[in-house]
Amino acid sequence: QVQLVESGGGLVQPGGSLRLSCAASGFTFDNFAMVWYRQASGKERELVAAITAAGGSTNYADSVKGRFTISRDNAKNTVYLQMNSLKPEDTAVYYCNAFGGGIDYWGQGTQVTVSS
Repeated sequence: QVQLVESGGGLVQPGGSLRLSCAASGFTFDNFAMVWYRQASGKERELVAAITAAGGSTNYADSVKGRFTISRDNAKNTVYLQMNSLKPEDTAVYYCNAFGGGIDYWGQGTQVTVSS
């Protein structure tokens, strides 16, 4: 049974930090690229950050470059998203996605709210 379980979301003040985790099981994690998406209320889902299967390459949305860092630990089957200097516009549900070989898996999402 494939599972992607996100954690680490919550309420944080502007300028604060959060670290999201996504624990994977039920598939060969290190064969899959991993992506964090987010969807704000009333908006389309957007790609936030991506990392290749071996972790050698990353990509970021322009809106988060220099503030967010994606990483993975293939020994723990986990991908992370370190979010610093958070802004109110970062408020969204954050989703973990695994894709590879034409297969796509999704987590259930974790809410991040940036507000004073």
